[in-house]
Amino acid sequence: MSAGMGAWIWRPQRPGLLSVSAAGMPYALLAVLAGITIPWHQARPADLALDVGLCLLAAAWMLAFHTLRRPSRLAQNARVFVFGLIVITWFLVARDGWFGFFTAVCFGHAHTRLRWPWQLAGASATAFVAATSQVIGVQGSLPFRVTILVFAIVLDSLLLDSLMWLLWERDEQVAHHQTALAELSATNRRLEATIAENESLHQQLLLQARETGTIDERRRMAREIHDTLAQGLTGIVTQLQAAQQAAEDPGRWQRHVMAATRLARDSLTEARRSVHALRPQPLEKGRLSEALAGVAERWSGLNGIPVQVTTTGTVRPVQPEVEFALLRAAQEALANVASHARATRVGLTVSYMENEVALDVRDDGVGFEATAPRPAQPGHGGFGLVAMRQRIEGLAGTLQVESEPGGGTAVSACVPTIGAAARS
Repeated sequence: MSAGMGAWIWRPQRPGLLSVSAAGMPYALLAVLAGITIPWHQARPADLALDVGLCLLAAAWMLAFHTLRRPSRLAQNARVFVFGLIVITWFLVARDGWFGFFTAVCFGHAHTRLRWPWQLAGASATAFVAATSQVIGVQGSLPFRVTILVFAIVLDSLLLDSLMWLLWERDEQVAHHQTALAELSATNRRLEATIAENESLHQQLLLQARETGTIDERRRMAREIHDTLAQGLTGIVTQLQAAQQAAEDPGRWQRHVMAATRLARDSLTEARRSVHALRPQPLEKGRLSEALAGVAERWSGLNGIPVQVTTTGTVRPVQPEVEFALLRAAQEALANVASHARATRVGLTVSYMENEVALDVRDDGVGFEATAPRPAQPGHGGFGLVAMRQRIEGLAGTLQVESEPGGGTAVSACVPTIGAAARS
């Protein structure tokens, strides 16, 4: 191996990343070698001028193609620069063997400025120059010197090419590592963006859920107020009016006043339960069919209208929300009969089917035009049907109202039990 390569290997970094001292090392080494040349060729001015001129050419070559070049144009002239510098160094070595130390600079530029496999070609050319510096001054016959030169070239090529390959492998690993880090950083940035987006969506969902919950709670309270206070107050007013009309009959008057009192207490209890979202009292002690029978019996006693309650199918437990919806539907239908129908008979049927529970409330009252729109404002009797429909359809059920003037009214509600269970 050459004396230069045995001493050290200079490895310049990317342009723009060099410190001032590292960037000046090739020029300092060239100046030192030129300084050695001056006293050596002082007696031969022509040789000295040629050596100094080659040193200046090498310095100018590095200055023009490397030091002063913009980074965007470095790669365009890399091969010209590296192999031109190797040729200049070979001329210096051919004249003075100590310029073999400068081959370290050539090797460093071949590594940093060339791409694979041109790096390997640069290492081989540098090895040829280094081998030349090693055989300068060797005495002996021509075949002997040629043999020494070939041996030096082979040995230096093996060493420098192997070293260049190891450096290339190291650079590839570093590049892969940097690529992996860049991909990981990009993934982390995307993940952070996704997390931020998810947090924003989560906040929006929470806001929407809060708004939906508020709306649902308002609807629930409106339905419950109608089903408890409104119906109770309507019954109380009806009983008090009847009591007023029976003022001359103490027995009838007392019966109506007691009925109004009982309605007020029941309505107060139901209002409290509705506020706390508890099950209606009729459902706490029995199943839906039993609760409907109790509601019908109390309603019949208050209004003096007979109610026939019929249960078909196999009675079985169903979801609490289904029982609750059908019970409220029955109460609303009966309240409408008492307020508007002027009926003489009412039939209430609850039917247990395989996957559904149906409720039918029929009366023989005056009826109405079912296709005509009914107002939903309080005081017009329309909100009860709206609330009933919302409650039934909220459980994936259906509500149908059939009526005609003079032909009575039929209210039919059907709720799927399996579907309701899946929703709970």
